[in-house]
Amino acid sequence: MTRFSIIIPCYNAADTILETLRSLQVQTITDWEAICVDDGSTDATTQIIAAVRDADPRIVLAHNPRKGPSAARNHGVLTLAKGNIIAFCDADDLWSPTKLAELNTAFSDLFVDAAFGKVAFFNTDPSAVTATSTVPLTPLHIPMLLSENPVCTMSNLAIRKVHFEKSRGFDETLVHNEDLEWLVRLVGHDANIVGLQSVQTFYRASPYGLSSDLRAMEIGRNAVLETAASFGFRPDAASNAIYQRYLARRALRLGQGRTLALRFALSGVANCPSGFFASPKRGILTLLGALCALVLPLPVCRTLFSR
Repeated sequence: MTRFSIIIPCYNAADTILETLRSLQVQTITDWEAICVDDGSTDATTQIIAAVRDADPRIVLAHNPRKGPSAARNHGVLTLAKGNIIAFCDADDLWSPTKLAELNTAFSDLFVDAAFGKVAFFNTDPSAVTATSTVPLTPLHIPMLLSENPVCTMSNLAIRKVHFEKSRGFDETLVHNEDLEWLVRLVGHDANIVGLQSVQTFYRASPYGLSSDLRAMEIGRNAVLETAASFGFRPDAASNAIYQRYLARRALRLGQGRTLALRFALSGVANCPSGFFASPKRGILTLLGALCALVLPLPVCRTLFSR
């Protein structure tokens, strides 16, 4: 059996998909397949994938048009994947060459159900990293996920196929926070999801992608809260404040106008000052950054706050 099945939802990714696939082909572990599930691209995405597939039989091109990334991931795993470990990658992100080797070591522990590493954020050049995520020292738990999502992106998570099947996959009705809602369900059903202290994923930040639609992300949080409540967990004021701080930092990092970050920051402070400033440095810098964004030129803001 194939060790890793890599699921890549694709839609009009002609500008980035080749670089993404190349980052898989240089993995130090070669026992993998990459299932590219196209969602009805109108550019050259499928032609590029087909050309790579013709030279590398580990690449698979599948079609699941106009159903969205959650449906693409579900289709890739539940219908096509041959591996016993599923790893997700978006069509504009990159992996470190040792990612699969590190995951292979982690999954040698039979008590590990899913794993993720650190994420390095970049704009156009992956060698120019603007920020790096942190990884908790303990497995994920629901109260943690109600504050911030340390996994950051689906490109950063791998899971045993059997646990994905038990979860029934992503909620295809959700447009935003579908990954977080799924993580809450996994943890609620006792999946052991651990963090690895190494950079494994390079995330291409874009102010125009779904992940940049911060207002919609905030609305999508309601589905996460409903799922958490079904397991007996509700966010406290501190968790809500930390989440508002997270949204403010995302708004600053992605250059989302002059006032959005400040609205998120002030909401967090008003909700629970002790939560917002639970990490004093992060809280203070976020609030100061949101205030500075009111007056600094936008290019300067993007440069300062992407670091």
